[in-house]
Amino acid sequence: MEFLGTTQTASYCGPKKACGISALPPVAPAPVIQGCYQPYYLPGYRYLNSWRPSLFYTNTQTCLDEGATCRSALQLPTILPAGRSALLCRYSPHDWDQSNQLQIRTAEASRLRAGQLMGDSVQLMQDKDQLTRQMQEGTCRNLGQRLSDIGFWKSELSYELERLLNENHSLDAVKRRLECAAEELKCPLQVALECLYQREKRTGIDLVHDNVEKNLVQEVDLLKRCREQMRKLAQRIDIQMRDNRDAQHALERDLEDKSSAEFIDEKCLNLRNTSDCISFFHGVEKIDGTISVPETWAKFTNDNIRHSQNMRANSVQLREEAQNLLDVLLDQTWKQFTSTNLAFNARIAEVTDVKNKLQMQLAKTLQEIFQTENTIMLLERSIVAKESPLKVAQTRLECRTRRPSVELCRDMPQFKLVNEVFTIDDTVQTLKLRLREMQDTQQLLVTTKCRLEHELAMKANTLCIDKKCTGMRKTFPSNPCLGICP
Repeated sequence: MEFLGTTQTASYCGPKKACGISALPPVAPAPVIQGCYQPYYLPGYRYLNSWRPSLFYTNTQTCLDEGATCRSALQLPTILPAGRSALLCRYSPHDWDQSNQLQIRTAEASRLRAGQLMGDSVQLMQDKDQLTRQMQEGTCRNLGQRLSDIGFWKSELSYELERLLNENHSLDAVKRRLECAAEELKCPLQVALECLYQREKRTGIDLVHDNVEKNLVQEVDLLKRCREQMRKLAQRIDIQMRDNRDAQHALERDLEDKSSAEFIDEKCLNLRNTSDCISFFHGVEKIDGTISVPETWAKFTNDNIRHSQNMRANSVQLREEAQNLLDVLLDQTWKQFTSTNLAFNARIAEVTDVKNKLQMQLAKTLQEIFQTENTIMLLERSIVAKESPLKVAQTRLECRTRRPSVELCRDMPQFKLVNEVFTIDDTVQTLKLRLREMQDTQQLLVTTKCRLEHELAMKANTLCIDKKCTGMRKTFPSNPCLGICP
């Protein structure tokens, strides 16, 4: 009989002897059967340490003769009826009945437990289905209320955004008017600066800080101050426009975010259990990416609207200030322009009178230079005329130095020749000294002439510059509507 489908085997538990050639082994003793028993386990399970009887035995090995080869033979032993019960023992009938009763009781308990679980599962499924439907309905109501709140704030944002855009347009028009006014004042400022730069081309003593230059400096300062005020006001308007654009971008971004949220919530509201686009997103309920609560969400939009209203109020104040600034520009610039022109006319008359006097002195100096040049020419001729007598006297002295021996006598001709050389040389030096004096005088007259010519050139240059400046200043704008761009 086989227990639980397991092959019944047995092993020989006695010692094994090796086969040798030199000695015969003793007669094998009777096989000793060792019985192994296991504790009681539930039927229907296999265990690795289950008892398995041994079915194989080891036969004795006999040696036929001394020195002959050893051979072994396995033979099944004869199983005696007396030892069969000890060799092939099994469970008892009582154990068999207990195992069957245990199986029956276990099956009945499992069926009872399964029935109870099935009833509880049906009830649980019904409860959970009802809870799921209620939660879905509540979520739909919440999404609908959320869409209503988003629609309200979207309308408020759109209204405020429209008013802010209109104010930005008005402020931009005032800024363009200021820029046009500054551009119109740029031409008179360039003319005044050009007059100052041109008058810097005056040379020498004509670089005087006269009344014309004072008026030009005042005019430049006035025009620069006006343009600087308009520039600063334009910068303030530009900063205000940037603030308005920031508020506008905040409104637009908030409006865009609410449109996106409205689209997403509408999509979520329209989702059903039978929709095709639903899927599993495991772990998404554990991720909390929210950054606001309903109170802070509403406060954020309300703050954006209030900030936009404050920016509009600042824009209105800047527009009024720009209008007041443009009203006072024309009168100041026109008065300064007239004063500068009068100073130019007086300076031109003064420079013209001085120029005429310098021209008279130049004519007299030129006449004196002509006479000095004639005297210098006569002195040079006289010096050249003394060179030949000096050469003759020096040549005679040189020839007399070659007289031999005692003939080299310091006689009267020698004294006369030496005196002649000294006298002629002194005459030449005197004439050269006078020539240098006349040349210095001529140089002084030439310097005076150059200085007079330079002064006349400076005066002519000054007159040309001032007349050129008065010509440029005829283009001063007199438009009473300063700052109104065409």
